[in-house]
Amino acid sequence: MAGVFENIDIDNLKFDGQGLIPAVVQDAKDGTVLMVAFMNKDSLAKTLETGLATYWSRSRQKLWVKGESSGNVQKVKEIFKDCDSDCLLLKIEQVGKAACHTGQRSCFFTQAKSSQGWVEISKPIVDTGKLYSKKSK
Repeated sequence: MAGVFENIDIDNLKFDGQGLIPAVVQDAKDGTVLMVAFMNKDSLAKTLETGLATYWSRSRQKLWVKGESSGNVQKVKEIFKDCDSDCLLLKIEQVGKAACHTGQRSCFFTQAKSSQGWVEISKPIVDTGKLYSKKSK
């Protein structure tokens, strides 16, 4: 079976010393930056093959298909590399409301305010207790 993104050479990308490359994840429709994650060659290859955003979890040390637990998968529409080939931009269709594990639409919901310090500027839109209730104990 042919991949969703065929003939994409990933060998010329610059992965860091741990074999990782950062990926900025953006809503393809409205441009909102939803999250930043890391990819290795295997997760990028799986993303290119399936069209579903797959990342490398640094904490769990394994591949992670975004939404595998919550159902909030990310369908990759476009992929860009930066001028130095050391960072990726994934434009995605977010299936489900929340990209963040906290139940927020975006991971970027805390803003620096000069007089107040760090301030949460939005509230969760998904109950994470229900979202991740599928996880095994």
